[in-house]
Amino acid sequence: MPDQSPPLLTGTSIKEYFRELVDAAMQSQRVKVAQVTEFYLVNLLAEFLSTQNLFPAEEGDEPLAFMLKRAQEQRGFERIRELKRLGDTSLYISGFFGDSLGGRLVDVDYYVAMGGRAYSALSEMFHGANVEELYLELSEKFIRLVDLLGEISDRTVFKTNQGLIRLYERYVKTGSERVAKILSEEGVLPIKPPDPGFVQ
Repeated sequence: MPDQSPPLLTGTSIKEYFRELVDAAMQSQRVKVAQVTEFYLVNLLAEFLSTQNLFPAEEGDEPLAFMLKRAQEQRGFERIRELKRLGDTSLYISGFFGDSLGGRLVDVDYYVAMGGRAYSALSEMFHGANVEELYLELSEKFIRLVDLLGEISDRTVFKTNQGLIRLYERYVKTGSERVAKILSEEGVLPIKPPDPGFVQ
């Protein structure tokens, strides 16, 4: 007899899960965005749940400058697709992996600049169309949206004890107020990390 039990997560339930996370992060940070921008973020999170969508096999972990160069060389739909990919990749990586970019050759500011530039170019390409406001808001609020995704990343990390420990280690390393708030909500009292300039 075939197994008739439904899958644990469907495409719809995944999007609903991310919608709840986006709503919670927006309330926590008192950020307001247009409904279409909220939907865009939910779809972005659902799409990049698979690393194959974040780093397609044929392109791998491609530098953002290469994406921008290719976008500038394209016209029409291909240019739109490349700019969108550049903006989405920059937003997701700087939001979910911003803390780990500090020791790299390029830091989170580079991702923010490239992503904001890509969305701004898209808003200009769609001047007068309905989606112009979407890309304009993504561009103008890019840093705030990075913080939103950062909080969503933190909130998904602590779902296990190991994740909670990693989150606490991140707080000790960075002193992030956002992480401290999440730890407090989970009943963990964060101890303020010492001032790096302090000598005993």
